[in-house]
Amino acid sequence: MAESMLMQSKVSLWKQGLCWLVLLGPLFFLSYGQVNQFTATRDDVGSMVLGWEHAIPFMPWTIVPYWSIDLLYGISLFICTSKHELTRHGCRLLAASLIACVGFLLFPLKFTFVRPETQGMFGWLFQQLEQFDLPYNQAPSLHIILTWMLWLRFRQHLGKGARLLSGAWFWLIAVSVLTTWQHHFIDVVSGIVVGVLISYAIPVEGHWRWMRPSAHAMRLAAKYCAGGIVFLLAGLWIPHGFILLWLAAALLLVAAGYAGLGVSVFQKNNHGDLSLSARWLLFPYIAGVWLSKKWFSQRISRSNTIYNGVVLGRFPDKTVAQAAVLDLTAEFHKGKRKTACWEAYPLMDLVVPENQDIWQAVMKLRQLQQGHKSVLVCCALGLSRSATIVAAWLLSEGHAGSVTQAVALIKSQRPQVVLTLAHLQVLETFSKELQCQISP
Repeated sequence: MAESMLMQSKVSLWKQGLCWLVLLGPLFFLSYGQVNQFTATRDDVGSMVLGWEHAIPFMPWTIVPYWSIDLLYGISLFICTSKHELTRHGCRLLAASLIACVGFLLFPLKFTFVRPETQGMFGWLFQQLEQFDLPYNQAPSLHIILTWMLWLRFRQHLGKGARLLSGAWFWLIAVSVLTTWQHHFIDVVSGIVVGVLISYAIPVEGHWRWMRPSAHAMRLAAKYCAGGIVFLLAGLWIPHGFILLWLAAALLLVAAGYAGLGVSVFQKNNHGDLSLSARWLLFPYIAGVWLSKKWFSQRISRSNTIYNGVVLGRFPDKTVAQAAVLDLTAEFHKGKRKTACWEAYPLMDLVVPENQDIWQAVMKLRQLQQGHKSVLVCCALGLSRSATIVAAWLLSEGHAGSVTQAVALIKSQRPQVVLTLAHLQVLETFSKELQCQISP
């Protein structure tokens, strides 16, 4: 019975994948071809070529990986294991075609190198390409956008060895847009940027959500927004200051998180991993908070046992001594840190957790504490977010009779803990709700 239902589910997904292919295939050829033909009639088409690009060799054999993306495009629609994943992947591919075509129309560019004549099988493949593809539709490179999105899907469903091989092949596809003399470097860079933005805006895991921010969160949002605007203007004004635009984008996204989007801007899953798109897009901010953590960690102990195997500490650098981890950071990526069990319940930094978040985090801590001898409850430095949850856990387990006692117990073991009046107030609310549940 179970095998029959599994087979029916697979068949249903294959049918949906076929429907997406029937939609996306003709749409791609129609939109891409029409935009290409239209641009060929325009007299305002320029080009952007860097001097060093003239040294890029023409390598005829790389037309094979260049063409292979068509096959991988179709296969990608049949490897998804859920309707949700397939739908998000299909929407990404649809957005890629539409956004790239808009870019071709708004910023028309032409490829300027004259490709040498090629014989044999490789020459035939180039001839087939030239029948459809004129030297327009350059930036952002749709080939690069699709290479990024297809690699994201394949790496999700492959083992370690196969993932390395597929990664090498997709890297070869990306390089082939230059070595087949199809694109200039600006097309590749813009394609990477657009690809990351699309995959970030349409996450396969999780979803976007908005919640009304607190006054304190809005003040933080305003500060990050101001910083983002400063770097944005500097990046546009300073010659070759494009790297500042990356920093501006990261700060503005964090500002959006504090303004209501919350932890969804980091796209962190329950296992502690940030999406690859979020890691790339938010890298300047993540690097900044990591450096801040390293600096302030010099004067703070790594962790301290609070009660009955529950340990309060900072986000672990490499090794984890405890059997389980409750990770409360939104901004840090678990990566290759290994432990028997890693659970994440992301909370925004510098913001007092909502009461409902405290309840959910305490529930996770209870489950971990029941199944493991020691549990590390961590945030960036192990001073506020994690301390709040541990205090609530002490109250829920009866290890402290009041908020004052819970905080005193924590500070006796970890004196650097910082709990503001707002933290204490939300803990008092939690304590009152707890008493209402206990009282008949």
